[in-house]
Amino acid sequence: MNILVLNWQDIRNPLGGGAEVHLHEIFSRLAARGHRITLFCSAFPGVPAEENIDGIRVLRQGSRNLFNYSVYPRYRSQFRREKFDVVVDDLNKIPFFTPLFVREPLVGIVHHLFGRSIFKEASLPAALYVYGAEQAALRVYRNVPVAVVSESTKQEMIAHGFRPEGLRIVSNAIDHALYRQVPVAPASGPIIGYLGRIKKYKSVDHLLKAFPIIRKENPAATLVVVGDGDARPELERQAHELGIADAVRFTGFVSPEEKVRWLNQMDLVVNPSAKEGWGLTVIEANACGTPVVASDVPGLRDSVLDGETGLLYEYGNVEQIAEKVSLVLRDDHLRMRLKTAAVEWAGRFTWEHSADRMEEMLKGAVEAGR
Repeated sequence: MNILVLNWQDIRNPLGGGAEVHLHEIFSRLAARGHRITLFCSAFPGVPAEENIDGIRVLRQGSRNLFNYSVYPRYRSQFRREKFDVVVDDLNKIPFFTPLFVREPLVGIVHHLFGRSIFKEASLPAALYVYGAEQAALRVYRNVPVAVVSESTKQEMIAHGFRPEGLRIVSNAIDHALYRQVPVAPASGPIIGYLGRIKKYKSVDHLLKAFPIIRKENPAATLVVVGDGDARPELERQAHELGIADAVRFTGFVSPEEKVRWLNQMDLVVNPSAKEGWGLTVIEANACGTPVVASDVPGLRDSVLDGETGLLYEYGNVEQIAEKVSLVLRDDHLRMRLKTAAVEWAGRFTWEHSADRMEEMLKGAVEAGR
């Protein structure tokens, strides 16, 4: 198949996240199977307008904030003449409204809907813009077959009027050759980690507020925040105000290999997000033998098996975060049981299987189009 993929960012964009990993891991495998893949995405400083990444032809244009306005003109001037068999629209951030102009068979990808959680992330004008665009998209895309990453997202789409038969779960997964248990030097005290983009809706501030409580029982504990994002300066300021700056480390963006080293050093990872499509970082941590304490919200309640691979807590409940983290640090038997189950759970998710499911879905869309 000749496949056009539309997404805001590519795998090399430093502001990319789980959506970009999901897209790249699946479509690079489809490219290796002989399909022709073109990804159209936004540009960022220091990269060419066109390059090949793992078999994917990557075309970049426009800024991160205004890329959506580049999609229709580029489709009209170039893409509609390139004889694509199917177009894939990764609905992430502001939608492109492709059902209004794409002539080829169309398949969507949805990780999660922002809904009202966008008001935790953006200023009121920006949040109203995103919220309004998303609500409009739910009507425009309603008859498009959509790949979702979790049962939570599937049920959310059904609640918005999407037909169950048009939705297919194409799970996040991990590269098991990379994300695995490796020997690391023992730390001088417990290491609690956060892994992922640093955005307001990720609610990392809840973890910072819980950390002084955790340190009362574990004074040698350190908190390592792995990742980067526009909420980082505010979190660094909060760490100083809470008097924990000496025990909190912000690594910024790190390579996958360094991320794996951190995951193997951490005693547990905390994901305090308000909402996720799935929680890819949960499975990355689990594959390294690291249990996860996470908020009981859509997506995370799919990727964390409560009491088996990690523990869930009521979103926003700082005391519960401290209580669950302290319990895992205190109870060696519980920690080892969670660790063992986490590794087994992570082993179920492979990108080859997810690529199979996406390939089947795209072939089905092409056949239906014929």
